[in-house]
Amino acid sequence: MTRKAKRKITIRDVADLVDVHHSTVSRALSPTKRDQISPKVVKKVEKAAKKLGYYPNILASSLKQNRSFAIGVLIPDLMNPVFPPIIRGIQDTAEAVGYTVITANTDDEEAKERDALRMMQGRSIEGVIIATARRKDPVVKECIDNDIPFVLVNRTVDRDGVNAVIIDEDFGIRSVLDHLMSLKHTHIAHIAGPQHTSTGYHRARVVSSHLQNHNLRTDLVEITEKFTVAEGRRAFRKLLARDNSFTAVVAGNDLLALGCMDAMKEVGLLVPENISISGYDDIQFLERMNPALTTVLVPKYEMGSQATKTLLDMISGKSNGPGVLKMQPRLVVRNSTAVAYR
Repeated sequence: MTRKAKRKITIRDVADLVDVHHSTVSRALSPTKRDQISPKVVKKVEKAAKKLGYYPNILASSLKQNRSFAIGVLIPDLMNPVFPPIIRGIQDTAEAVGYTVITANTDDEEAKERDALRMMQGRSIEGVIIATARRKDPVVKECIDNDIPFVLVNRTVDRDGVNAVIIDEDFGIRSVLDHLMSLKHTHIAHIAGPQHTSTGYHRARVVSSHLQNHNLRTDLVEITEKFTVAEGRRAFRKLLARDNSFTAVVAGNDLLALGCMDAMKEVGLLVPENISISGYDDIQFLERMNPALTTVLVPKYEMGSQATKTLLDMISGKSNGPGVLKMQPRLVVRNSTAVAYR
C-alpha cells in the first residue's frame, strides 16, 4: 500500500488558524519585521506555527529580497579558548534578528583567510567580522577595496577609518603591573605575543612604558611567534637561560602563561613561590587550576555581540561612521602571584 504524501503546511494555514492575514504571519515570524505588530499577535502566530509545524522558507525570502541575511566570521584559531565566547556573542546577536553566521577557522594563515573571505563572498555574505587581523592586513585591504562591510574584533590594524571592537590594553596591562609592583616585584619579565598583531604589540609596548615610568628594567622580554602554550614554554626557557633575575612574568595571554608554568615545572621552579605568573584574557577553567592563574578578564561575549551590532548597523545604513570601541577589562587576582621572595 502506497502511503499518501503529507501535505506541506503553508503560511496561509497558520494565518487561518490565528485568523489574521498571511502578511501578518510573515511579519510576526521575521525577526527584522516583528516589531511592526503587537507582541500579543506575535506570540499567537509563533504558537500556531509551532503547533502546525510550519517553518519560514528563509531561502525563498532571501531570493525575493535579493539578500542573503548572512554574515561571515574569520577566526584565527578555534582551539584558542578566547574565541568561542566571541563567536557565541556574534551568533546570538545575529540570529536574534534573522541572520545566519558563517564561521571559518584560518589557522592564522593569510592564504586561508583570503580563501575563506572569497568563499563567503561566493555565498553572498552581507558583511564580515574579522578576528584574524594583523597590523598590516591584506584581508582588511581587500574588504575596503571591494566595499565589503567589516568590523574588527579583539585585534585592530595600523590604519584609520575602520570599525573595531577591542580591549583597553593600556588599562589591562597597567593593572597587572601595578598588582605585581604592589607585591614588591622589581624585576618583571614579559613573554610577549606576536608583534604583527595589535594585541601582542600594544601589550608589549604598555609593559615597556609602564616599567620605564617606574624606573624598572625593560629588557626582560621574549617575543613569541604565536599565542600558544608551546610558544610560552619555549620563550620562558630562552629567557631563563639568558637572565634568571626576574621574580614575576607578565604573559601576553593565558596560553603563553600556561606555557611558562609548564616550563617552570620542568626545571623545578614553583609558582608563585619562585616566580609569579600572570596571564591575559581569563579563558575558561583557569580558576580550577592549582595554582589558579591571575589574569585580566576580557569581556569576550560582549565584544562579539557589540561587533555584530556595529556590523548590522553598517549593513542597514545606520552607522555613524567608522570608530574604535575600547571595552574595559578587569584584573582577576588568584594565587599564581604572591609577594616577591627576593
